[in-house]
Amino acid sequence: MKYNCLVFLLAIIWACTSPNKNNREDDLTQNIVSNEIFAFVKKKAIEIVKTGFNAGDGYGEVWIRDYNTFIELSAEVYGKEKLKENILVFFRMQGDDGNIIDGYIPKGKASGGGYDYIYSELELRYAGHKNTVETDQESSLVQTVFKYVCKTGDKSIISEMVGDKPVSERLEWSMDFLMNERYDEKYGLLWGATTADWGDVQPEHDWGVYFSDDTHVAIDIYDNAMFLIALDNLMELIPETKEKWQSIRDQIAKNVKEHLWDEANQKFIPHIYLNGSPFPEEFDESRVYYHGGTAVAIEAGLLTKEEIQVSLETMIANVKESGAGSIGLTVYPPYPEGFFKNKGMYPYGYQNGGDWTWFGGRMIQQLIRYGFEEEALEQITPMVNRVKANNGFFEWYTIDNQPEGSGTFRGSAGVLFKAILMLEEFASKE
Repeated sequence: MKYNCLVFLLAIIWACTSPNKNNREDDLTQNIVSNEIFAFVKKKAIEIVKTGFNAGDGYGEVWIRDYNTFIELSAEVYGKEKLKENILVFFRMQGDDGNIIDGYIPKGKASGGGYDYIYSELELRYAGHKNTVETDQESSLVQTVFKYVCKTGDKSIISEMVGDKPVSERLEWSMDFLMNERYDEKYGLLWGATTADWGDVQPEHDWGVYFSDDTHVAIDIYDNAMFLIALDNLMELIPETKEKWQSIRDQIAKNVKEHLWDEANQKFIPHIYLNGSPFPEEFDESRVYYHGGTAVAIEAGLLTKEEIQVSLETMIANVKESGAGSIGLTVYPPYPEGFFKNKGMYPYGYQNGGDWTWFGGRMIQQLIRYGFEEEALEQITPMVNRVKANNGFFEWYTIDNQPEGSGTFRGSAGVLFKAILMLEEFASKE
């Protein structure tokens, strides 16, 4: 009798839960398949990427940190030779220490803008520039090459000669640059200038993209997560590099969780300062949550599924408290007025709490990757809705969801396009 009761009880539990679960999955699949805005967004993304490779209509340069996020979209409309040539320009302009430029522009257009332009005998058509406050250019290039090979199947780029070195050697050389020039022995992590999350504006200068005598250097999650992804990509592209880089990769990952992860508050701390903070002593920076860096950390495999769940809940709470439009919200709370000399870095402005689909879309991708498809659909909805409402992919959005910056921001198009494809792939399997 007891056995029969147990079987009966289990049957009731199954009947109460399984159909509901199946119904939810069916509803989710149907909502993805029938989403007309997805079709609009994908079509619009293709239209925009057909028009070029610069970051957006507000930029003349091809930037590696942007190209990294829309090269897969570009592959939908361009042949592999064009994509490959864009990548090779970065290798031709590689520095004597292995560093990689931010971007390049035709020489005839390289005037004004405040840049200290970089030139190379290996590439006579373009002038380059590098925002030295960043520590992500090298990692972005490795990731771009990886995506190019995965998307096109063209592994020949690895053996392509650029000057006296093949691309394979130049890829490693760029990683060596980070270890030689941006590695802190005490913490075992990469450093850069103090910026807001993934941004390229330091607080101590009116523009803020170059190191200065006043720069405060610091360690943050974004730079190190990007490096980890790049090392994973490098070792997959060139398996013989594992002997050198696997142990470094594992140690960096361990050090990130040891020094940057706040276990009690389930978040990454903003900075570890190596020569003091640029902010007032009474400012509690530990309260600031970095949305973009957290998304990239998830991509690097640094958080468990449970930690991802908590991270998402925090992001949603931040959006609700701030009134922002999406989880693309850069940081919350933003840094107070006057903390950055750059006037565009006011609270909820630009990289100081502006809402960027460019990074929010990456979080959507990771939610899908880790099995949070329902949450991904919910969180992508405001992002695709504003593409439709504004008839384009804008660079960032204000706290009241108004578009700002470039109206053809290809990085936003690239990450949303990929996120939609991932959702549709999930739905097709269901």
